[in-house]
Amino acid sequence: MLQFGREICGDFATATTREWLVTNGIGGYGGGTIAGVLTRHYHGLLIAALKPPLGRTLLVTQLDETATYQGQPWALHCDRWASGAIAPSGYQHIERFELQGTIPTWVYALADAQLVKQVWMEQGANTTYVRYHLQRGSGPVQLTLKALVNSRDHHHSTRGTDWQMQIAAVPHGVKVLPTQDATAFYLVSDRGDCTPHHDWYTDYDLAIERDRGIAPYDDHLHGATFPVTLAVGETITLAATTESPETIAFQGALDRQWQHERQLLEAWQTDLELPQSTPAWVSQLVLAADQFVVSRSVAGRAGKTVIAGYPWFGDWGRDTMIALPGLAIATGRPDLARPILHTFAQYIDQGMLPNTFPEAGTAPAYNTVDAVLWYFEALRAYVAATDDQALIEELFPALADIIHWHQQGTRYHIHLAEDGLIQAGEPGSQLTWMDAKVGDWVVTPRVGKPIEINALWYNALLIMAQFADQLGRDGDAYRQMATHTRQGFQRFWSDKLGHCYDVLDGPQGNDGSLRPNQILAIALPTPLSPLGMETTTSVAPLLSLAQQKAVVDVVARQLLTSYGLRSLAPDHPDYQGHYGGSPCTRDGAYHQGTVWGWLIGPFVQAHWQVYRDAALASSFLTPFADHLRSGCIGTVSEIFDGDPPFAPRGAYAQAWSVAEVLRAWRFCAEVARSPDARTQDSS
Repeated sequence: MLQFGREICGDFATATTREWLVTNGIGGYGGGTIAGVLTRHYHGLLIAALKPPLGRTLLVTQLDETATYQGQPWALHCDRWASGAIAPSGYQHIERFELQGTIPTWVYALADAQLVKQVWMEQGANTTYVRYHLQRGSGPVQLTLKALVNSRDHHHSTRGTDWQMQIAAVPHGVKVLPTQDATAFYLVSDRGDCTPHHDWYTDYDLAIERDRGIAPYDDHLHGATFPVTLAVGETITLAATTESPETIAFQGALDRQWQHERQLLEAWQTDLELPQSTPAWVSQLVLAADQFVVSRSVAGRAGKTVIAGYPWFGDWGRDTMIALPGLAIATGRPDLARPILHTFAQYIDQGMLPNTFPEAGTAPAYNTVDAVLWYFEALRAYVAATDDQALIEELFPALADIIHWHQQGTRYHIHLAEDGLIQAGEPGSQLTWMDAKVGDWVVTPRVGKPIEINALWYNALLIMAQFADQLGRDGDAYRQMATHTRQGFQRFWSDKLGHCYDVLDGPQGNDGSLRPNQILAIALPTPLSPLGMETTTSVAPLLSLAQQKAVVDVVARQLLTSYGLRSLAPDHPDYQGHYGGSPCTRDGAYHQGTVWGWLIGPFVQAHWQVYRDAALASSFLTPFADHLRSGCIGTVSEIFDGDPPFAPRGAYAQAWSVAEVLRAWRFCAEVARSPDARTQDSS
C-alpha cells in the first residue's frame, strides 16, 4: 500500500504533481491529483469510453465537498483559478493519502473527526463510484457534495456559460442530457436526497496544460447537489454512470473491485511461485498492468486490445506488441494474449500492422515498420508460455504472407535489400518508434536500414523457422534468410565508434549517433522461452560477445538513467535534456535525449546476456520502486527528462513502461533460479 502523510499532502506544489488513475477495462478512466486540484484537461471522475475503447468523453469532473462538523464548515476540495487564486484549499485537511491496490483513498482530519473517501470504477462499465465513510468523530458530519459535470472530448476544453444542459431529477440523483444528440448520464447515490442545479463555474486554471503550451482554462457545470448527514460508521456512495441508474449495484461494489484485484495477484503468485521476498512494488505493477488491457470488438466479435497510455493514447499496434509479453505473460495471465493477438491479426494488410486505430473510426493507419515485427515476438512469447499450436496453425499463412511482403516490398519502400537487411522509409515518413513529426518536419527520420528493425527482422525469421518445424513444414528457407541477415548485420558494427551505427545507408550515409536502439540486437529473446531466457536451441547472435559487451558498456555509460535509457547521447549536438514547452518544442525533444522507461527492459536483458549476473541486472530496476511514489502513483510514466533528476513527463501511465519493468524483473527472477541459464555461454 503506497501512502503519504501531510509532508506530501499538505504541500500544494508537491501534492499537485502526484496523480491517481482508475480504469474500467473498456477504455474509460478517471484521474486527478491527490490535492484535488485540476491540472489537466484529462482530469475527472468519469471519462467514459463511449465507443469502447475510444470515444473518451469527460462527463463528471469532480465533487466539491464541504463537511460541517460541530458547527464548523470544512471545504475539502481544492481549485486553482485563472486569477492565480487557490480557493478553497481543502488539501490542507488531507491527513493521509493511500493507494489501496488501485483505489485512491483520502483520509481527511476534521478536528477529532476522520472522513475517508475512495474512488474506483466498475469493471466493464462507464461507472465511477465515490464513497465517503465517517470513520471517527464525536458527532455526525453533514456533507454537501456539489457535482460538476461536462460533456466534451477529453482532449479539449469547455467555455460553456451559454450552454444549457437538460438536468432532470431521478430517484436519489439526476439525469444529465448535455445536448439532444449527446449521451445521457446519471449521478445517483445509495441514500439521501439530490437537488438539480445549473450553474457554470468558469476559468479553472490547468497548470500542466499551460506548461504543455495548450489552452489552460476550462469551465464546468454545477449540475447537482447531494446533502447527507453521516453518523460515525456510516457511508454514502455516489455513482457517476452512463448506465441506467436502476442497474447500479451499490451493494458489494467495493468488494467486486477488491475481488478483481485479488484474482490478478493470485494469478501472478500462482504462475511465478513467488518467494516471500518478492518486492511489494512489483506486485503493485501487476495491478497497474491490468489497467491497460481493455475490450475491443472486431467485426462484431469480442476481442481485447491494449491502451498504450493514459491519459491520451488509444490502442497502438507497436505499443501493444511490445507491451504484451509483460502485461500478459509476465503477470501469469497468458490467456489475455490470445484474443489480443487474434484481434490484431484481423488488421494485417500488405504485411503490416496498423500503428493506430483512429478515434473517429476511419481506416487504421499503417505508418509503422516495426509493429508487425514486434507481433512475431509477442506471438513467440505467448506460444512459448502456452504451447498453443492451434494458434500457430491458424496464423501461419498470415505470418508467411508478412515475410513475403517484406521480400517483395510494401508501403513506404519497406523491402528486403540485397545485403539481407530491411530498408524502410521515404522523405516525410517516420516509421520507427522514434516517430515524432511536427508539420513536415520529421525529427528523427531514420530512413534507410535502422538497427532495431533488422534485429527484429532476424528474430522474426528465426521464429518462423521454429514455427514451421513445429507444424511439420520446411523452415530451411527462413533459416537461410536469417543467415543472410546475420551476415549483413555486421555492417552495423563500427570499430571506430566502438558501437553500432543507428541507421545504415540513409540519405546522408550511415548514422553513427549513439542511440539505444542497438541494445535490441543483444536483448531480443531467443526462440522457445516466454520471457527471453535462453534454451538448448542454438541461435547465432547478431554481434560477437566482444561487440555485445562494448555496446552494453557504452549504453550504460552514456544512455542509462535511473528510469530507462536516453534516446540520444548527451554529447550529441542535438541532445535535449528537458522535455517540455509547446507541442513543437516537446516533439523536438521526444527522441533527442528524452528518457524512455520501456527501454530499461531490453537493457536489463542485454546486461545479463553479457555479464550473466541476475542480481546485478535486476538492480537497475530498483529505482522504479521510488518512481511509483511520484508522477502517477502506483504506475510508470512514459518518459523522463534526460537530465537529472529525471522528472517524469508525457503520459503519466504507459503500458510498455509498466510491461517492460515487469518482464525484466521476472526474467531476472527466473534466471536467478535457473542454474542452466546462469552457466550458458552467450558467445
